[in-house]
Amino acid sequence: MKILVFSIFFLCLSINLSVAQNTSSVKGIVVDIASNIKLANSSISILKAKDSTLVKFTRAAQDGSFTISNLTKEKFILLVTYPGYADFVEHFTLDSTKQDHDFGDLNLFLKSKLLEEVIIKGNVTAIKIKGDTTEYNAKAFVIEANSKVEDLLKQLPGIEVDKDGKITAQGQKVNKVLVDGEEFFGDDPTLVTKNIRGDMVDKVQVYDKKSDQAAFTGIDDGVKDKTINIKLKENKKNGYFGKLDAGLATSEYTQSQGMFNAFKAKKKFSAYGTLGNTGQTGLGWRDNEKYSSSNIEMSEEGYFMISGSDDELSSFDGRYNGEGIPLAKSGGLHYDSKWNNDKESLNTNYKVGSIGIDGTKNYLSQNNLPTGIINNNSDQAFNNYMFRQKLDITYQIKLDSSSNLKISVDGTLKDNNTENSYSALTTQANNQLVNKSIRNLTNDGTQKMFNGTVFWNKKFKKAGRTMSINVKQSLNENDTKGFLNSSVDFYNEQGGISKTDLIDQYKTNSTSNTGFNTTLTYSEPFSKTFAVNMTYGFGINNSTADRKSFNETTPNNYETLDPLYSNNFKLDQQSNQVGAVFNYKKNKTLINFGTKVSDVKFEQVNLYTDQEYRRDFLNWNPQASYQYKFSQQKSIRFNYSGNSSQPSIDQIQPIRVNNDPLNITLGNPDLKPSFQNAFNLNYNSYKVLSGQSIYLSGNYSFINNPIVNNSTTNNSTGESTYQWFNLDKKLSNFGMYLYGGQKVTKHEIYIGINANVNRNIYFNLTNGALNKTTSYNYASSLSISQYKPKKYNFNVSIGPSYSDRKSSLQKDFNNSGWGLNSDVWFSVNLPGKMEISSNGSYKFTQKTQSFNQDFDRTIWNSSISKKFFKTENVRLSLSGNDLLNQNVGFDRSVNSNLITQNSYTTIKRYYMLSLAWDFNKMGGAVKPKK
Repeated sequence: MKILVFSIFFLCLSINLSVAQNTSSVKGIVVDIASNIKLANSSISILKAKDSTLVKFTRAAQDGSFTISNLTKEKFILLVTYPGYADFVEHFTLDSTKQDHDFGDLNLFLKSKLLEEVIIKGNVTAIKIKGDTTEYNAKAFVIEANSKVEDLLKQLPGIEVDKDGKITAQGQKVNKVLVDGEEFFGDDPTLVTKNIRGDMVDKVQVYDKKSDQAAFTGIDDGVKDKTINIKLKENKKNGYFGKLDAGLATSEYTQSQGMFNAFKAKKKFSAYGTLGNTGQTGLGWRDNEKYSSSNIEMSEEGYFMISGSDDELSSFDGRYNGEGIPLAKSGGLHYDSKWNNDKESLNTNYKVGSIGIDGTKNYLSQNNLPTGIINNNSDQAFNNYMFRQKLDITYQIKLDSSSNLKISVDGTLKDNNTENSYSALTTQANNQLVNKSIRNLTNDGTQKMFNGTVFWNKKFKKAGRTMSINVKQSLNENDTKGFLNSSVDFYNEQGGISKTDLIDQYKTNSTSNTGFNTTLTYSEPFSKTFAVNMTYGFGINNSTADRKSFNETTPNNYETLDPLYSNNFKLDQQSNQVGAVFNYKKNKTLINFGTKVSDVKFEQVNLYTDQEYRRDFLNWNPQASYQYKFSQQKSIRFNYSGNSSQPSIDQIQPIRVNNDPLNITLGNPDLKPSFQNAFNLNYNSYKVLSGQSIYLSGNYSFINNPIVNNSTTNNSTGESTYQWFNLDKKLSNFGMYLYGGQKVTKHEIYIGINANVNRNIYFNLTNGALNKTTSYNYASSLSISQYKPKKYNFNVSIGPSYSDRKSSLQKDFNNSGWGLNSDVWFSVNLPGKMEISSNGSYKFTQKTQSFNQDFDRTIWNSSISKKFFKTENVRLSLSGNDLLNQNVGFDRSVNSNLITQNSYTTIKRYYMLSLAWDFNKMGGAVKPKK
């Protein structure tokens, strides 16, 4: 197996993506027929004569000349365009008798000279490059009946869509898909690509979306997000469309979904609903994010935002990560509109959903200690449920020609219930029994969240001079109540029980966080190339955490407060921030540098002891970046940033948390901020017509005064206590990623290769000894894909990986080993309106010194479907999931001195019969071609 993995590894790293091309070429000179002026930078396109798809593209040199090489022998169309001039179109053929073609002077006419007669008639231009935007004309591509935007995107050069709907454009991940420039059900791309009909699309635009601040001030800060905008046809903005899809399966599995959309000019209304237990929790691949809670994060004003708790009693956030069997119900409403000559707009979404997950999990861990190792084997049974609803509204108004106002509010309500049962045993390295435990945790919780933002901006007469004010208000309240029942038997060296600890407690957790902050930003240009952004921010953040544990006084009566596991803590923060960031932009060069400084005042109060901690911190946030754009589609960027990270309330609250009596956590109110320095380098190159893309990124970061774990473990009992503290060492991370892709024009096959390496160094204290954990991860893969409209679609990828993970405390016990991952999926159109599709994945993980068993798994899914009626809008499908019945949840990880391996129940084999109906009344549906 090692020989096979080594062979594939070196094959992936050494493969040459270049392909042999024929030597046929064309050349010519573009001139103005009236003045004989050479038209530099004219757009030259070569299209296939049979279907008008693009083959090659270039621009004329300063003398108007151009040459295009590596063309195959067939019939082509030459298309020459220049702003203000009529398009020039000419058909030509390259064959064995005429391998090269010299067009000589190509005379272009000014449109103003053409009067009313049509001099040149040409085919539809498929791709136009307008500055930083690549625009695809949907008319130039095949749009099947009832196809979706996703099917159109698969045909566009430079865009890839995988089997889950994830989109990659020009070598970069697409995080946002807009409809006519507006968000549609938030930022989940698949809610657009899997539901908007392909025949409604006029243009597809791909561009790097600038940050809101950069778009407003005109000062490029280098922050970009790859975005796709779907522009709809005017005659497709009135009417309704949607789909219904329902399926029943064996083993009590089911999946149903529906979506309805009604458009009227600039008004859009949409609704969707889903129900199923097959792992699909909504309509898109980002469904798990719809139920998740926000995390702890640093605000722009320099203080710490606390929006959740790490307490195990309230740890279920509604995410489904493949563990267990989910039953998910979700729905949503969307409405957006523009009026008053587009000066005012409204965008609102309401989402509601519930998810319940039942399952079991086995957890193996190796705890590396200075004197040896301790192994733990734990079985968990869980039954978790969450109900969530969220409403968000955004209103924008253009107050006048120079100022705008944007108001956004959102609110979320959550209810969750969790039941977790654990059965575990702990042993020494020689398999001597240390302890056995049984533990049950139950919890009922509620959460309320509110966020409000008012953003006003204004542009002054002087170009580049702007001012904006951003005011934010937030509220997050979380209340949970639950029970802890635990029994632990401790064993002596002779194998007998030395003692038994019993815990029966009722627990309440109440956390609250309120925040208010405002930011004033002013930009001033010193020249056309040099400008500055100055900011001032003020913020207040108040949070409390009241955690109580009650022991049983009488049967089923819990009134005795346990002060060892109870505490009421308050953390108030006030910050003042000033900053200046300078920006230099000239031609192809962009330089950005500056810093922000925050004065943060901490007031920590232990309400049980009235002990106060007052501390002041000065946080620096320097930044610098350099970007050079070789062309619109090729650039290199280097950036540096420094950030201070404050300790969270969970880390500083002086309370012992005994939700797992064998692993107790203790807060440290003396924690200080840590500081991270991060360096990033990115190179991106993309050629639109050849489909060649190269993306290279590298990152390195190190943390000073890091907040790390200090654990104390009793070797004889297996009990551990964990507390955060600041370490006088540096934590560091390093990573590199390379992606290269090339379209083989002759066969229209796309080949891609990627390779990455990551290194992580982490320190922690274990029983007073410093432990250094070093982790290296290497991976590479090769992928081949092809999409032929109305014929077939396939994608194959395979690649090895190697992990080298070691702990300095126990060098003889590591978690190093090889791995292999492979994925394949395809679909084929058959006669009689039928289609077959299949996808499979293979995963191999080699045994290690810590875990002495290999893991391999093959998952294979397949389906066959048939379309009915003339419009082909009804589809009947029979599908099989996990046909080999090998779907077993599995993962391995390293966390400080702990090496873990998890296996869990997940969705197994089933067969499903489903019926789908697409309906449409949007100015006429596209009829299937014969």
